[in-house]
Amino acid sequence: MGIELILDMAGDAHGERIALGGRDGGLSFAGLCRVADGGAAVLGAAGAGSVVHIGLNGPVLPSLVFAAAKAGLPLTPINYRLSAQRIASLVGELDRPYVVADRAFAGQVSAHARSEDWIGSASAAEPAPAPGAADDDPAVVLFTSGTTARPKGVVLRHAHLLSYVLETVEFGAADEDDAVLVSVPPYHIAGVGSVLSNLYAGRRMAYLPDFTPRGWLDLVRDDAVTHAMVVPTMLARIVDELAGAEADVPSLRSIAYGGARMPPTVLRAALAAFPRTDFVNAYGLTETSSTIAVLGPEDHRAALAGDPVAVERLGSVGRMVPGVECAVRDGDGRRLAPGEVGEIWVRGAQVSGEYRGTGSVLDADGWFPTRDRGRLDGDGYLFVHGRADDTIIRGGENIAPAEIEDVLAEHPAVHQVAVLGMPDDEWGERIVAVVVPVAGAAPEPDDVRAFVRARLRSSRTPDDVVFQADLPYTPTGKLLRRELARRLT
Repeated sequence: MGIELILDMAGDAHGERIALGGRDGGLSFAGLCRVADGGAAVLGAAGAGSVVHIGLNGPVLPSLVFAAAKAGLPLTPINYRLSAQRIASLVGELDRPYVVADRAFAGQVSAHARSEDWIGSASAAEPAPAPGAADDDPAVVLFTSGTTARPKGVVLRHAHLLSYVLETVEFGAADEDDAVLVSVPPYHIAGVGSVLSNLYAGRRMAYLPDFTPRGWLDLVRDDAVTHAMVVPTMLARIVDELAGAEADVPSLRSIAYGGARMPPTVLRAALAAFPRTDFVNAYGLTETSSTIAVLGPEDHRAALAGDPVAVERLGSVGRMVPGVECAVRDGDGRRLAPGEVGEIWVRGAQVSGEYRGTGSVLDADGWFPTRDRGRLDGDGYLFVHGRADDTIIRGGENIAPAEIEDVLAEHPAVHQVAVLGMPDDEWGERIVAVVVPVAGAAPEPDDVRAFVRARLRSSRTPDDVVFQADLPYTPTGKLLRRELARRLT
């Protein structure tokens, strides 16, 4: 049995309760079961070997997740923002792909069997016996964002995804009126994870296909949303939209954020703007089937109350979820003590670490090298310092860009900042701070450098300060450092 078990359980438990869409006119749990059963028949009749989704947030992704599972096929959601050539290339790597695309993107994959009205086609199809999936079958293949290299296809098997859900979510725990607004992209692991976890909990999923901060605030208020998922860039735009005012969202009980580093200034402003809302920081990777560490509401509340230990831990991603272990190792593989910085390794039943064409990168004991650098404190809180590839090596000293970025984010004239290393004949790498100033501000480079020097060791002071109008980000809020470096050359 694969992840279709989640929908079967939810359908039996909740029947005609709304699962997807608005409170009025949405698709029920039982209706989603019917669409998934019909969709599996459509896929079987088409002779598909894999399923592709290219489209915006909406009910299509959840229906495809379970139709593909019932048909025993892997699902690959692809970033619709990629060029037509890149999309065609990724689709071409898959076995007999059946493509479900929004009408706006359908022309990019015209050479493949496809559907532009998946819900209608699946609803009209007569269900037929479907093979289903075994625990060890591939359930989802997700291509990484490719911010530092060519995208890799991460293979998540049914056992990995089931382990994630069963270890971290209580079945049927949501109240009948609970609703989550999903704003993360459907081709991101958080998008897939939200489908599984929210349906298992029995929580209605609402959608905002095209994010705007005002649209997000209006939908949360008007649709009585109780839970929301955002990436840091979205939360920053929401805070900017509020301009210091409290948000008028009385139903909202929880905001989960993740996908990239959250600037501390944005988080503090968000805590003030949503004083009656719980905040949760979720850290995970595609290769780990979504969340592996959580900083919970109690940690955020303690920080807001001024507890100095909690304030420091607000910069962490919290502690590991049940079933996942974490270790920090040096370059020789030696496990480091609390407080020491090294590479983060994780192990657990939800951890895949497998790529199409190359296989597993887990070590002999099942540990996965995340390529993130960080440290654990004495109570198991994990602090992520950034990607190992982002580390600046200046004069033989390893410097985490996040350390400098967090300081510069406090400068009153700095709206956004990114720090990266650029080649230097003398030091190996120079520290370059790229600053987007606050509207109307005109800070001087020497002032910015002095601000850092007064708070960090002199070796952390930027060698250069460059001002730009914006910074390049992925839709999930990850800084595109390679693109930024290209701008500077």
